[in-house]
Amino acid sequence: MKMNQHLIALDLDGTLLTDNKVISEKTKKVVMQAKQAGHIVVIATGRPHRASIDYYKELELDTPMVNFNGALIHHPLDKKWDAVHSPLPNRTAKAIVQSCYDLEVNNIMAEVGDDVYLDRYDEELMKIFHTDQANPVTVGSLKNNLQNDPTSLLIHPQEEHIQELRSHLDDKHASVIEHRKWGAPWHVIEIVRKGLNKAVGLEKIARYFDIPQSHIIAFGDEDNDLEMIEYAGVGVAMGNGIEELKKLANHVAETNEADGIGGFLEEYLHLGVQSTSTK
Repeated sequence: MKMNQHLIALDLDGTLLTDNKVISEKTKKVVMQAKQAGHIVVIATGRPHRASIDYYKELELDTPMVNFNGALIHHPLDKKWDAVHSPLPNRTAKAIVQSCYDLEVNNIMAEVGDDVYLDRYDEELMKIFHTDQANPVTVGSLKNNLQNDPTSLLIHPQEEHIQELRSHLDDKHASVIEHRKWGAPWHVIEIVRKGLNKAVGLEKIARYFDIPQSHIIAFGDEDNDLEMIEYAGVGVAMGNGIEELKKLANHVAETNEADGIGGFLEEYLHLGVQSTSTK
Protein backbone atom coordinates (compact mmCIF):
# COMPACT_ATOMS: atom_id res chain seq x y z
CA MET A 1 0.00 0.00 0.00
CA LYS A 2 1.24 3.49 -0.82
CA MET A 3 1.58 5.56 2.34
CA ASN A 4 -1.03 8.13 1.44
CA GLN A 5 -3.38 5.98 -0.65
CA HIS A 6 -7.08 6.31 0.22
CA LEU A 7 -10.14 4.23 -0.60
CA ILE A 8 -12.96 6.58 -1.69
CA ALA A 9 -16.50 5.19 -1.49
CA LEU A 10 -19.26 7.02 -3.34
CA ASP A 11 -22.98 6.64 -2.82
CA LEU A 12 -24.91 7.52 -5.99
CA ASP A 13 -28.33 9.16 -5.47
CA GLY A 14 -28.18 12.48 -3.62
CA THR A 15 -24.40 12.15 -3.33
CA LEU A 16 -22.32 11.58 -6.49
CA LEU A 17 -25.32 12.36 -8.71
CA THR A 18 -27.02 15.72 -9.06
CA ASP A 19 -30.82 15.85 -8.81
CA ASN A 20 -30.86 15.26 -12.58
CA LYS A 21 -29.02 11.95 -12.00
CA VAL A 22 -25.77 13.03 -13.67
CA ILE A 23 -22.21 13.44 -12.39
CA SER A 24 -21.24 17.13 -12.48
CA GLU A 25 -18.23 18.09 -14.59
CA LYS A 26 -16.24 19.37 -11.62
CA THR A 27 -16.85 16.28 -9.47
CA LYS A 28 -16.01 13.98 -12.37
CA LYS A 29 -12.76 15.85 -13.02
CA VAL A 30 -11.72 15.69 -9.36
CA VAL A 31 -12.57 11.96 -9.05
CA MET A 32 -10.42 11.32 -12.14
CA GLN A 33 -7.59 13.35 -10.56
CA ALA A 34 -7.90 11.30 -7.37
CA LYS A 35 -7.56 8.09 -9.40
CA GLN A 36 -4.52 9.48 -11.24
CA ALA A 37 -2.96 10.32 -7.88
CA GLY A 38 -3.22 6.62 -6.93
CA HIS A 39 -6.38 6.62 -4.82
CA ILE A 40 -8.95 3.83 -5.20
CA VAL A 41 -12.54 4.80 -6.07
CA VAL A 42 -15.54 2.51 -5.54
CA ILE A 43 -19.32 2.86 -5.84
CA ALA A 44 -21.42 1.79 -2.83
CA THR A 45 -25.14 2.06 -3.54
CA GLY A 46 -28.57 0.68 -2.77
CA ARG A 47 -29.13 0.43 -6.51
CA PRO A 48 -28.81 -2.85 -8.39
CA HIS A 49 -25.85 -3.49 -10.69
CA ARG A 50 -27.79 -2.62 -13.84
CA ALA A 51 -28.69 0.84 -12.49
CA SER A 52 -25.10 1.65 -11.46
CA ILE A 53 -22.90 0.25 -14.21
CA ASP A 54 -23.22 3.30 -16.52
CA TYR A 55 -21.76 5.56 -13.80
CA TYR A 56 -19.04 2.96 -13.11
CA LYS A 57 -18.09 3.10 -16.81
CA GLU A 58 -18.31 6.89 -16.94
CA LEU A 59 -15.73 7.15 -14.14
CA GLU A 60 -13.64 4.45 -15.89
CA LEU A 61 -13.54 2.35 -12.74
CA ASP A 62 -11.89 -1.04 -12.53
CA THR A 63 -12.72 -1.77 -8.88
CA PRO A 64 -15.29 -3.90 -7.01
CA MET A 65 -18.78 -2.44 -6.45
CA VAL A 66 -21.29 -2.61 -3.59
CA ASN A 67 -24.91 -2.97 -4.75
CA PHE A 68 -28.23 -3.51 -2.96
CA ASN A 69 -26.76 -1.93 0.22
CA GLY A 70 -24.29 -4.78 0.63
CA ALA A 71 -26.45 -7.72 -0.49
CA LEU A 72 -24.22 -7.92 -3.59
CA ILE A 73 -20.48 -7.21 -3.43
CA HIS A 74 -18.84 -8.01 -6.75
CA HIS A 75 -16.34 -6.91 -9.39
CA PRO A 76 -18.00 -5.98 -12.70
CA LEU A 77 -14.77 -6.58 -14.66
CA ASP A 78 -13.33 -9.58 -12.82
CA LYS A 79 -15.53 -12.67 -12.60
CA LYS A 80 -12.83 -14.44 -10.55
CA TRP A 81 -13.10 -11.85 -7.76
CA ASP A 82 -14.57 -13.34 -4.59
CA ALA A 83 -18.11 -11.99 -4.98
CA VAL A 84 -20.67 -12.17 -2.17
CA HIS A 85 -24.40 -12.48 -2.86
CA SER A 86 -26.61 -12.71 0.24
CA PRO A 87 -30.29 -12.90 -0.72
CA LEU A 88 -33.37 -12.98 1.53
CA PRO A 89 -34.95 -16.37 2.26
CA ASN A 90 -37.91 -16.76 -0.09
CA ARG A 91 -40.20 -17.75 2.77
CA THR A 92 -39.51 -14.46 4.55
CA ALA A 93 -40.00 -12.54 1.29
CA LYS A 94 -43.41 -14.17 0.72
CA ALA A 95 -44.54 -13.36 4.29
CA ILE A 96 -43.56 -9.71 3.74
CA VAL A 97 -45.38 -9.66 0.39
CA GLN A 98 -48.53 -10.89 2.16
CA SER A 99 -48.20 -8.12 4.78
CA CYS A 100 -47.91 -5.62 1.91
CA TYR A 101 -51.12 -6.97 0.35
CA ASP A 102 -52.86 -6.58 3.73
CA LEU A 103 -51.70 -2.95 3.94
CA GLU A 104 -52.69 -2.31 0.31
CA VAL A 105 -49.33 -0.88 -0.73
CA ASN A 106 -49.06 0.74 -4.17
CA ASN A 107 -46.59 -1.82 -5.47
CA ILE A 108 -43.81 -4.28 -4.67
CA MET A 109 -40.73 -5.17 -6.67
CA ALA A 110 -38.42 -8.12 -6.08
CA GLU A 111 -34.94 -8.44 -7.57
CA VAL A 112 -33.26 -11.81 -8.03
CA GLY A 113 -29.82 -10.71 -9.16
CA ASP A 114 -30.64 -8.79 -12.33
CA ASP A 115 -34.06 -10.44 -12.82
CA VAL A 116 -36.89 -8.12 -11.86
CA TYR A 117 -40.37 -9.06 -10.65
CA LEU A 118 -43.07 -6.39 -10.31
CA ASP A 119 -46.38 -7.07 -8.60
CA ARG A 120 -48.35 -4.61 -10.73
CA TYR A 121 -47.49 -2.90 -13.98
CA ASP A 122 -46.37 0.69 -13.35
CA GLU A 123 -44.42 2.53 -16.01
CA GLU A 124 -43.18 5.33 -13.77
CA LEU A 125 -41.91 2.89 -11.16
CA MET A 126 -40.17 0.82 -13.83
CA LYS A 127 -38.35 3.96 -14.94
CA ILE A 128 -37.29 4.76 -11.38
CA PHE A 129 -36.02 1.20 -10.93
CA HIS A 130 -34.12 1.30 -14.24
CA THR A 131 -35.78 -1.55 -16.05
CA ASP A 132 -35.54 -1.54 -19.84
CA GLN A 133 -35.44 -3.83 -22.85
CA ALA A 134 -32.13 -5.29 -21.70
CA ASN A 135 -33.61 -6.06 -18.28
CA PRO A 136 -37.12 -7.35 -18.89
CA VAL A 137 -39.59 -7.41 -16.01
CA THR A 138 -41.92 -10.23 -15.00
CA VAL A 139 -45.18 -8.50 -14.07
CA GLY A 140 -47.80 -10.20 -11.92
CA SER A 141 -48.51 -11.47 -8.40
CA LEU A 142 -45.25 -11.87 -6.50
CA LYS A 143 -46.89 -14.52 -4.35
CA ASN A 144 -47.14 -16.69 -7.46
CA ASN A 145 -44.13 -15.55 -9.51
CA LEU A 146 -41.35 -15.32 -6.93
CA GLN A 147 -39.72 -18.75 -6.80
CA ASN A 148 -36.12 -17.94 -5.82
CA ASP A 149 -34.54 -16.10 -2.89
CA PRO A 150 -34.63 -12.37 -3.80
CA THR A 151 -31.59 -10.11 -3.40
CA SER A 152 -33.92 -7.34 -2.24
CA LEU A 153 -37.55 -6.27 -2.01
CA LEU A 154 -38.63 -2.71 -2.84
CA ILE A 155 -41.98 -1.64 -1.46
CA HIS A 156 -43.82 1.47 -2.62
CA PRO A 157 -46.34 2.09 0.18
CA GLN A 158 -49.07 4.66 0.41
CA GLU A 159 -47.47 7.56 2.24
CA GLU A 160 -49.83 7.36 5.22
CA HIS A 161 -48.91 3.69 5.72
CA ILE A 162 -45.12 4.08 5.83
CA GLN A 163 -44.81 4.11 9.62
CA GLU A 164 -47.29 1.27 10.07
CA LEU A 165 -45.43 -0.83 7.53
CA ARG A 166 -42.02 -0.18 9.10
CA SER A 167 -43.37 -0.98 12.58
CA HIS A 168 -44.86 -4.22 11.24
CA LEU A 169 -41.51 -5.15 9.66
CA ASP A 170 -39.79 -4.51 13.01
CA ASP A 171 -42.37 -6.53 14.96
CA LYS A 172 -42.53 -9.54 12.66
CA HIS A 173 -39.26 -9.77 10.75
CA ALA A 174 -36.57 -7.81 12.66
CA SER A 175 -34.47 -10.93 13.26
CA VAL A 176 -34.04 -11.69 9.54
CA ILE A 177 -34.20 -8.39 7.60
CA GLU A 178 -32.90 -4.82 7.41
CA HIS A 179 -35.22 -2.14 6.02
CA ARG A 180 -34.38 1.37 4.88
CA LYS A 181 -36.37 4.24 3.40
CA TRP A 182 -35.44 6.13 0.24
CA GLY A 183 -35.66 9.90 0.33
CA ALA A 184 -38.49 11.98 -1.11
CA PRO A 185 -40.33 11.93 -3.41
CA TRP A 186 -40.42 8.14 -3.57
CA HIS A 187 -40.54 6.96 0.05
CA VAL A 188 -39.69 3.46 -1.13
CA ILE A 189 -38.92 0.90 1.59
CA GLU A 190 -35.98 -1.30 0.68
CA ILE A 191 -35.50 -4.69 2.34
CA VAL A 192 -32.37 -6.84 2.42
CA ARG A 193 -31.12 -9.71 4.55
CA LYS A 194 -30.25 -9.05 8.22
CA GLY A 195 -26.73 -7.82 8.92
CA LEU A 196 -26.16 -6.34 5.49
CA ASN A 197 -25.19 -2.73 4.86
CA LYS A 198 -22.69 -0.77 2.80
CA ALA A 199 -20.04 -0.97 5.54
CA VAL A 200 -19.92 -4.77 5.12
CA GLY A 201 -19.01 -4.27 1.46
CA LEU A 202 -16.56 -1.49 2.18
CA GLU A 203 -14.73 -3.56 4.79
CA LYS A 204 -14.29 -6.44 2.33
CA ILE A 205 -12.98 -4.11 -0.39
CA ALA A 206 -10.64 -2.30 2.04
CA ARG A 207 -9.18 -5.65 3.12
CA TYR A 208 -8.72 -6.65 -0.51
CA PHE A 209 -6.72 -3.48 -1.27
CA ASP A 210 -5.01 -3.47 2.16
CA ILE A 211 -6.28 0.01 3.02
CA PRO A 212 -6.52 0.85 6.75
CA GLN A 213 -9.82 2.14 8.12
CA SER A 214 -8.26 5.56 8.77
CA HIS A 215 -7.68 5.93 5.00
CA ILE A 216 -11.27 5.22 3.94
CA ILE A 217 -13.26 8.26 2.78
CA ALA A 218 -17.00 7.59 2.38
CA PHE A 219 -19.70 9.96 1.10
CA GLY A 220 -23.45 9.57 1.67
CA ASP A 221 -26.74 11.35 2.28
CA GLU A 222 -29.39 8.89 3.50
CA ASP A 223 -30.13 6.38 6.26
CA ASN A 224 -28.71 3.53 4.18
CA ASP A 225 -25.32 5.30 4.46
CA LEU A 226 -25.17 5.42 8.27
CA GLU A 227 -23.02 2.32 8.83
CA MET A 228 -20.67 3.18 5.98
CA ILE A 229 -20.13 6.76 7.22
CA GLU A 230 -19.56 5.49 10.77
CA TYR A 231 -17.14 2.76 9.58
CA ALA A 232 -15.01 5.04 7.38
CA GLY A 233 -12.10 6.83 9.01
CA VAL A 234 -13.28 9.91 7.09
CA GLY A 235 -17.09 9.83 6.98
CA VAL A 236 -18.54 12.67 4.92
CA ALA A 237 -22.23 13.61 4.89
CA MET A 238 -23.55 15.67 2.01
CA GLY A 239 -24.99 19.10 2.76
CA ASN A 240 -28.36 17.79 1.53
CA GLY A 241 -28.12 14.68 3.75
CA ILE A 242 -30.36 13.73 6.66
CA GLU A 243 -29.54 15.27 10.06
CA GLU A 244 -28.78 11.92 11.70
CA LEU A 245 -26.02 11.31 9.15
CA LYS A 246 -24.55 14.80 9.55
CA LYS A 247 -24.29 14.27 13.32
CA LEU A 248 -22.49 10.97 12.80
CA ALA A 249 -20.11 12.17 10.08
CA ASN A 250 -16.61 13.58 10.60
CA HIS A 251 -17.28 16.23 7.93
CA VAL A 252 -20.21 17.79 6.10
CA ALA A 253 -19.56 18.63 2.44
CA GLU A 254 -21.48 20.94 0.14
CA THR A 255 -24.66 19.53 -1.42
CA ASN A 256 -24.86 17.15 -4.38
CA GLU A 257 -25.96 20.14 -6.47
CA ALA A 258 -22.88 22.15 -5.45
CA ASP A 259 -20.08 19.65 -6.28
CA GLY A 260 -19.90 18.44 -2.67
CA ILE A 261 -17.67 15.44 -3.45
CA GLY A 262 -15.44 17.37 -5.85
CA GLY A 263 -14.89 20.25 -3.46
CA PHE A 264 -14.16 18.01 -0.47
CA LEU A 265 -11.73 15.67 -2.25
CA GLU A 266 -9.87 18.53 -3.89
CA GLU A 267 -9.20 20.11 -0.52
CA TYR A 268 -8.73 16.98 1.61
CA LEU A 269 -6.38 15.20 -0.81
CA HIS A 270 -4.69 18.43 -2.01
CA LEU A 271 -5.48 17.43 -5.57
CA GLY A 272 -5.11 20.86 -7.13
CA VAL A 273 -1.56 21.07 -5.75
CA GLN A 274 -0.71 17.51 -6.75
CA SER A 275 -1.95 17.81 -10.30
CA THR A 276 0.05 21.00 -10.96
CA SER A 277 3.25 19.66 -9.44
CA THR A 278 3.20 16.43 -11.47
CA LYS A 279 3.00 18.17 -14.86
